[in-house]
Amino acid sequence: MATTSPNKLSLFPLLSLLCFISIFLLLSLSKRASLSSPNTHRSATVFPPKSDGSLSALSATCDFSDGSWIYDPNPRSTRYTSNCKEIFKGWNCIRNNKTNGLEISKWRWKPKDCDLPSFDPLKFLQTHRNTNIGFVGDSLNRNMFVSLFCMLKSVTGELKKWRPAGADRGFTFLEYNLTVAYHRTNLLARYGRWSANANGGELESLGFKEGYRVDVDIPDSSWEKASSFHDILILNTGHWWWAPSKFDPLKSPMLFFEGGRPILPPIPPAAGLDRVLNNMVNFVEKTKRPGGIIFFRTQSPRHFEGGDWDQGGTCQRLQPLLPGQVEELFSVGNNGTNVEVRLVNQHLYNSLKSRSAFHVLDITRMSEYRADAHPATAGGKNHDDCMHWCLPGITDTWNDLFVATLHTIKA
Repeated sequence: MATTSPNKLSLFPLLSLLCFISIFLLLSLSKRASLSSPNTHRSATVFPPKSDGSLSALSATCDFSDGSWIYDPNPRSTRYTSNCKEIFKGWNCIRNNKTNGLEISKWRWKPKDCDLPSFDPLKFLQTHRNTNIGFVGDSLNRNMFVSLFCMLKSVTGELKKWRPAGADRGFTFLEYNLTVAYHRTNLLARYGRWSANANGGELESLGFKEGYRVDVDIPDSSWEKASSFHDILILNTGHWWWAPSKFDPLKSPMLFFEGGRPILPPIPPAAGLDRVLNNMVNFVEKTKRPGGIIFFRTQSPRHFEGGDWDQGGTCQRLQPLLPGQVEELFSVGNNGTNVEVRLVNQHLYNSLKSRSAFHVLDITRMSEYRADAHPATAGGKNHDDCMHWCLPGITDTWNDLFVATLHTIKA
């Protein structure tokens, strides 16, 4: 009968232990989430996947939009305080005593393969003397505009307040002759109330009595001069296109016009968005200043849970989401309350895929995690504000991304 060597027997427990430890470490590494906090150390691939390379928000070596949120109890610097007067009252979460108001800015975005530094506002002013920067879009672009203004205002004081090129608000930092302005437009295209004509018409013959006329080929007057005035333009649209409380498909539908006539047969909002994007992109390409730099910002996510804003939806989280929670809220397949963020982006990317003059500013992936960064009940509304962002807050990081991408373009 064969016998087993005592030396082999003595090695067996040690080999078993080493094998167990190796398997444990491999499993631990595979379960890391895409955020790191004092209590959580996990990571995973972030959805959605990269879009067409020609539209990428990449630097030559790094995708700034793919990364994780790292908790930093001692932030590198205080960008600006809640005393910045341009902060809309409902977004001032520190003054409004939001539970985690001070914690929101302690999360730092870390791209997977590089760093996204906090931009230096004084250096930015010095580098971009004699420059006009315009934000064109809905209130989420105002969120970003206010963030940039407050950071720049923190290092210089001499200002001129005015409304350049029809803007809703604007400021020039006189020492540097640098202007930042916000042009409010919900759809980019011109729109307004429509009522049936008593004498009849093409839409009246189809039974339409009232709604909203959207001229897909005419820019809203609030920004029609913006592209020829600003050296740098940041556009967005999205939230109002999926807003049944505003554009009720039965009571007050969106009725699309082109060349002054209704588009027949009538088209749904998704098709209308495609036409508006194509026409507005053409308009900007034709009217932009020589050497002008044009960004299109991707959709900012909402974080309503338990229903939409008018159905008791809330956003009471105090830390960023984990990857599985992100997918639950935003997966197109789930068709949930907040699904419009990825639907709008699909239309945006399709419209820009052959437009070399446009640079995509992809803030969606980093923002989908930040369910903790909305005003919620501190917004002063009769419902949770789970759409806008607290200031100081995540739109400061959007501006870091904007400045880093801008430097890459100019390099």
